[in-house]
Amino acid sequence: MKKCLIILCLIIPRVVFSQDISLARSIVDTLTSKTMWGRGYTNNGLKKAANYINAQFEAYGLNPMNGQIFKQSFSFPVNTFPGSMELSINGKSFIAGKDFIVMPESIGRKVSGKLEQKDSSVFISSANRIVMVLKDKLTWSVSNKQADYTGVEVVRKLVENPETIYINIENQFIPDFKTENIAGMVKGTKEPDSFLVFTAHYDHLGGMGSQTYFPGANDNASGVSLLLNMARHYAANPAPYSIAFICFAAEEAGLLGSKYFTEQPLIDLKKIRFLVNLDMIGTGDKGITVVNAEYHPKEFTLLNEINEQHKYLSKINPRGRTANSDHYFFSEKGVPAFFIYTNGGIKAYHDVNDLPETLPFTEYNDLFNLFLNFNQKLTE
Repeated sequence: MKKCLIILCLIIPRVVFSQDISLARSIVDTLTSKTMWGRGYTNNGLKKAANYINAQFEAYGLNPMNGQIFKQSFSFPVNTFPGSMELSINGKSFIAGKDFIVMPESIGRKVSGKLEQKDSSVFISSANRIVMVLKDKLTWSVSNKQADYTGVEVVRKLVENPETIYINIENQFIPDFKTENIAGMVKGTKEPDSFLVFTAHYDHLGGMGSQTYFPGANDNASGVSLLLNMARHYAANPAPYSIAFICFAAEEAGLLGSKYFTEQPLIDLKKIRFLVNLDMIGTGDKGITVVNAEYHPKEFTLLNEINEQHKYLSKINPRGRTANSDHYFFSEKGVPAFFIYTNGGIKAYHDVNDLPETLPFTEYNDLFNLFLNFNQKLTE
């Protein structure tokens, strides 16, 4: 009997704290589906993703942070590409997303012209306000502005002696695109007015034309997936401190969702004990990187001590302060925060190849357990 109890004690923590990878993949599959259309600015993709996350918060039993609703609305300008997306060079057609991308600030037009070479990578048609840049890798982004020219980036190896170009691209500049942050919380059992916060951006690049969208599996369906699993866990197992969960929109447009939240906070920022921002956590065979490590040496040491004790990750790499994800504006407001991302694995980034089937989720369970232990130690 005693032997059975010992075995049971060894098994129970693993059952309680281990996450179902199939559930994680289901969340990522949903967020990267064609229905969500890259969680961006056309085909209602960002709104559909927001509604999905909102429904998960409700299902888990979280408390809204914004009165009776989970959504915090705001708006911003964005340049979008809802329709035609055609390019041909020297009469040869190219495939959007795979062979070329449109520069995100471009104005949409149906135009053709002769190309003039400016350097080894840049070709222009001055009279027609066309710019073409040859690239070894295509990496798209989002623009809050609309230029007076049309630009494309094309895979270098596909183009030889470009002389003529034809473009048929449709754009729509939206000066007040409306979206929402999704914010919920689980009240603490002992210190409900003190907070540990998990954040992750749920937006991605959206679609480029009517046929191409950017799935954004690692960036950042992976982070949202882990945040949702953490939310589900704490809803069933409340902690001494309140645990808050915020999914930001418009990170790809310039950290706009997190900036708005820090300017219009739904909780007192001074009462945040610590914040962990999750972005691109679908790999991990080479460990993780912790941004702001040197600014919070006590917490970084604690993270390493927990990792050494449990052997979760192969390495925890420190990095200084950077404005590269949603932790940044919290840090600027004096909130202690880490931005954590995984290292190794897939190389896809801001392209059409960031697909759910490429995510190995190498350290998903270990990260989950690392954060649970970290939160527990922070509140002791």
